[in-house]
Amino acid sequence: MEPGEGPGALDLHGDEEIIEVVELGPPGPDDLAEEMEDVDFEDEGAEEPEAEAWESEDDEGVEDGMEAQDDSEVTFSLHSASVFCVSLDPKTNTLAVTGGEDDKAFVWRVSDGELLFECSGHKDSVTCAGFSHDSVFVATGDMSGLIKVWRVDTKEEVWSFEVGDLEWMEWHPQAHVLLAGTADGNTWMWKIPSGDCKTFQGPACPATCGRILPDGKRAVVGYEDGTMRIWDLKQGTSLHVLKGQDGHQDPLTCVASNQDGSLIMTGSVDCHAKLVNSTTGKVVCVFKMESVTPKAPISEGEEAESNSVESLGFCNVMPLAAVGYLDGTLAIYDLSTQSLRHKCQHESGIVQLLWEESAAVVYTCSLDGAVRLWDARSGKMISEYRGHSAEILDFAVNKDASIVVTTSGDHQAKVFCVQRPDR
Repeated sequence: MEPGEGPGALDLHGDEEIIEVVELGPPGPDDLAEEMEDVDFEDEGAEEPEAEAWESEDDEGVEDGMEAQDDSEVTFSLHSASVFCVSLDPKTNTLAVTGGEDDKAFVWRVSDGELLFECSGHKDSVTCAGFSHDSVFVATGDMSGLIKVWRVDTKEEVWSFEVGDLEWMEWHPQAHVLLAGTADGNTWMWKIPSGDCKTFQGPACPATCGRILPDGKRAVVGYEDGTMRIWDLKQGTSLHVLKGQDGHQDPLTCVASNQDGSLIMTGSVDCHAKLVNSTTGKVVCVFKMESVTPKAPISEGEEAESNSVESLGFCNVMPLAAVGYLDGTLAIYDLSTQSLRHKCQHESGIVQLLWEESAAVVYTCSLDGAVRLWDARSGKMISEYRGHSAEILDFAVNKDASIVVTTSGDHQAKVFCVQRPDR
C-alpha cells in the first residue's frame, strides 16, 4: 500500500462536530447493480458455494445438516466442552492456543493437531488466550480472573495473577506487556514476566472490550454503560471520554482501529457502530442498521429486542470497514462516503469477522457453524467451509490467509485450508 493510501489518509475529519447518522434499510436492486460496476472478479467461482449451502439428506434438524460435510484438514479433540477462544502464534503461525468451558487451555500444532502442552491450573472456563507479539509467551485467562503466562519453548508457567471477573485480554503489539479488562471496570496492565502493574480505573461497570492502538502508547476501552475511553498507557490518564449522546446507549461489544490507529470503530448492543477520530476523540459518523427481522409491538416499559453489533474491523487495502450483526447481516461500509456499500446476509448470527491482511476479503464465522469468505468489493460470497456440528465461537486466520482455525460448541477446534479461486 502506498503511504498516501488507506483509511488513515482519508479526508474524513473536515468538520468533527457534525455527526451524520446514516439510516440504512435493505439495499434495492439498483443500489446493488451500481456497486457491481467496479468488480474485476470472476463470478463463476463465487456463485458455486451458494448452490451447495448445507443440504442435508433429511430435514431432521440443524445438527444432521451440519455433520454431513467436513471440509477441515485437522480436528483437535482434546477439549471436553465448548471451545471458546483460539489464537495463532504471530511469528510462525504454526501453533494454536485454545481455551474452553472445561477449564482447560492447550497449545497445539496446527499442521497435525499434535499437543505441545496443556496450560493447566485454571479453575473456570478459559475465555481468553493469546501469544505475545514474538511468540515467546502464551497467556491464558479464565472467567474467574485467573491469568497465567507460559514460556512456549520451555512449556513452563512464568507468571500468574488473579483479578476480578475477566472480560477480555490482549497482548501489546510490540512488547511483553499484557492488558486485561475486568467486570469491576478496571483495565490492568502488566509487564511480563516481572509483573510490574498499572491499573486504569473506568466507571463502576464492566470494561467489556478493549484494544491497544497500533502506536502502542494508547488503548481504547469500551464499557457496559455505553462509554468509551482512550487511555494513555504511560501516564495512566484518560485522553478522551465518549459518553452521553457521543457514546453508545447500551453496552459496548467490540472495538477496532485502522492500520495507523487514526480511526477507531466501536460497536454496541444498541445496534450502532461509531467511527471516531482517535486524535480528537470526536465522532466522525454513526452507522445505524435497522434489523431485518420485524419486531413485535412492545408495551410501555418493555425494551425492544436489539440487533447488536457483534464484531467489526477495518480493511487494510481499501477505505472499507465491516460490521457483523447478531441478525446475520454483514455490512460493508465505504469510509470515504460514509455509506453502506454491501449487505451480505447470513443464515444466522455472526459471531466474529476478520479482514484478510492484504486483500479486500472478509472472513465471517456464524452460529450456523460455517466459515465464509466475502469479496468486499462485490459483496459476493467467495467460498464457505463447514465441519462443525454446533456454532462456531471463535476463529483465527493466518498471515498469508491460507489457513483458518475455528473453535466450536461441539468441543472441537478445526483447521481449514482456504483456497481462493481468485488467487
